[in-house]
Amino acid sequence: MTIAKRTLLRLLAPLCLGLTLCGLARADDYPSKPARIIVPYTPGGFNDTLARTVGDRLSKVWKQSVVVDNRPGGNTVLGNNLAAKAPADGYTMLITPLPFSALPALYGAKLPYNATADFQPLVWAGYTQNALVIRPDLPGVSNLKELIDFAKKNPGKLNYGSTGSGSSNHLSMELFMSMTGTKMTHVPYKGSAPAVMAMLGGEIDVLFDNVPNLMQQIKAGKLKPIAVTGTERAALLPDTPTVQAAGVPGYEVIVWFGMQMPAGVPKAMVDRANKDIVAILKDPEVVKQFRDQGVEVVASTPEAFGQLLQKEIPKWTKVVNDAGVKIE
Repeated sequence: MTIAKRTLLRLLAPLCLGLTLCGLARADDYPSKPARIIVPYTPGGFNDTLARTVGDRLSKVWKQSVVVDNRPGGNTVLGNNLAAKAPADGYTMLITPLPFSALPALYGAKLPYNATADFQPLVWAGYTQNALVIRPDLPGVSNLKELIDFAKKNPGKLNYGSTGSGSSNHLSMELFMSMTGTKMTHVPYKGSAPAVMAMLGGEIDVLFDNVPNLMQQIKAGKLKPIAVTGTERAALLPDTPTVQAAGVPGYEVIVWFGMQMPAGVPKAMVDRANKDIVAILKDPEVVKQFRDQGVEVVASTPEAFGQLLQKEIPKWTKVVNDAGVKIE
């Protein structure tokens, strides 16, 4: 930035009051200081992988440190709220997965931020599917139709696991029960690994979970996949039908992963960050790394991710309200 421009900005500063012109002027130097990516989960899992992959490569592109800041707690509300209240200066980013869209319905007026007004969509990074697995020794059940029939005849008898109220696997099951007229008993756990271990131990009978989280036990024959939640078969489970194809028309759950910034970040900064992150996500090495984990790269514009959120928040609000889901 030239001396003349700096002088002009100092003269205009008292008059700016957050106007777009001043935001664009500040964006002229962007990025010029360290940034952080807030992950509202503990280390481990794909949300953390996404943040660390982007953060490591972005720091090289920006020639600034990009720190991954894990802030778990409150069903991701703690980390989300931290990002919502951060300065709108382009140096705070938030990892935003599917459960974000259910929180307004789960918490209502108790949610300390506005899920739409307080955030600026940055990029839809990628997506995976959930797989529906059962215990191989579940009597009389070997496919989706038999599961539905059993659950209808024995309401509440089957236990299903999740990683907590509002998680993608919990929401997948609530939508499934709503569309099939079935009722199973919810048993929440503190993460995917404990839920899978509970299933291996016979504590639960049925589980929706991200395909990558289940592959080891599926390959070992300890869990039986009977359906996946997308509109097409999952690459890691080519022999497993979709829930739609197996008998529940219209059923679809895409487990998406994105990134946002606090609302009010100047468009020039949003566009610059999006451009650099998209380039990282489209790198063939990253595409392969993510695909090996069952995640397909999208690398969208901010506008496309915003459109996804506008579709998903009402969808999951209805599911939560119809099912009467409560935070546990």
